[in-house]
Amino acid sequence: MEQIKLREEYIKLGQALKAAGLVESGVDAKSEILEGMVKVNGVVELQRGKKLHDGDLVEFNGEQIQIIK
Repeated sequence: MEQIKLREEYIKLGQALKAAGLVESGVDAKSEILEGMVKVNGVVELQRGKKLHDGDLVEFNGEQIQIIK
């Protein structure tokens, strides 16, 4: 499981996917999110700008990203 440490109060979903190396670009992140391929805390998320906070769990393509403070 990949962990992303927050530098600010939150990170946006598209940025988190890029930071974890799961997508090449913001365009790729947007496409995957809009296709319903990404879950946040077990629920399909369709907003690329969804704010992720400490404790959130992102699932994409068999990978998990945990957001930590």
